[in-house]
Amino acid sequence: MIKSILVPVRGDGMVATVLAHSAALAKQHEAQVNVVHCRAQAKDLMPQGIPLNEFARKVMMEQAGELANRQEHHLRGILHKLAGEYGLKDEGDAEGPANCTFAEVQGRMADVVKHSGRLADLIVLPKPQRERNLGQSSLKAALYGAGRPVLICPGQLQPDDSFAQHVAVGWNGSLPAARAVASSLDIVHAAKKVSILTGGKLQSHGPTVDELVDYYALRGITADVVRFDGKDAPTELLNNSKTVGASLLVIGAYSHSHETEMLFGGNTGRIIDKTEMPILMAH
Repeated sequence: MIKSILVPVRGDGMVATVLAHSAALAKQHEAQVNVVHCRAQAKDLMPQGIPLNEFARKVMMEQAGELANRQEHHLRGILHKLAGEYGLKDEGDAEGPANCTFAEVQGRMADVVKHSGRLADLIVLPKPQRERNLGQSSLKAALYGAGRPVLICPGQLQPDDSFAQHVAVGWNGSLPAARAVASSLDIVHAAKKVSILTGGKLQSHGPTVDELVDYYALRGITADVVRFDGKDAPTELLNNSKTVGASLLVIGAYSHSHETEMLFGGNTGRIIDKTEMPILMAH
C-alpha cells in the first residue's frame, strides 16, 4: 500500500520533475508526499584549501549560513507553488487532510535518504547524472541503505494522464526482479494495462514468466507477455517498453553489487543512463 512518498530535494533544477511524478502517484493512491530539503551545512560551503584566520572564517561561516537560509526560503516558496499546481493540499490547508509536507534537514542527501526513506513506501529521485557525478550515492542509499523501491524521473519530463496507466515489467526470474514486482503491486494493480517484458539471459531456477502471469492473476491483474530476442537486454527493455506504449517501467536493480556494476558495467546502470521514461526499481 502506497501511503507515504519521500521526495528528497536540493538545488539541482529537478524539483519540478520529481514533485510532479510524486503528485501524480499521490493522487492515484491517496498518499502523502513528504518533501525533504537536504540543506548543505555552512562548513561545506566554505572554500577548500585556503587558509583563513579566525575572524575571516567566522564572517564566511555567517555568510554561508545566510545564503543557506535564503536558498531554503526560495525553495520552500517554489515547492508551495508547485504543490498547488500539481493538486496537492498543503499541510496547513484547512480544507482537508494534509497530503504534502515540507521539512528541512541538514546533511548529505544520501544520509537523509537513508534515514527518512526507511519508513517511506516509495522514494522518488531524479535520474542520476553520471557525467556530473550527481545522484549515484542517493540512489545507492535508497536501494541499499533504506531498502525501499525507488522511482527514477529522467530529465525535465512532466507526467501526463497516461503516467503509470500502462506499466511494463521487466522479468528475468531474479531476486531483484521479484522484489520489484512485490514493491510495485499497488501501482500495477491501478494500471489499465500491464505488459511483462522478458528475454535475454534468464535466472536459472528462477520463476518463469508464466508463473508471474499466474501470480498477477491471483491478485486480479491481467498481464500480457512480450518476449524479445537479443543479447542487449537494457536496449531491448527500453525499446519494447516504448513499442508497447508503456509509460512506466518496473525492473529489479543491481543483481550484482552496486560497486561491481559501477566498475565493470551492468544492465541496471545502462538502463538508467539510457532511459527517457520513468523507472520504478527495487533491489
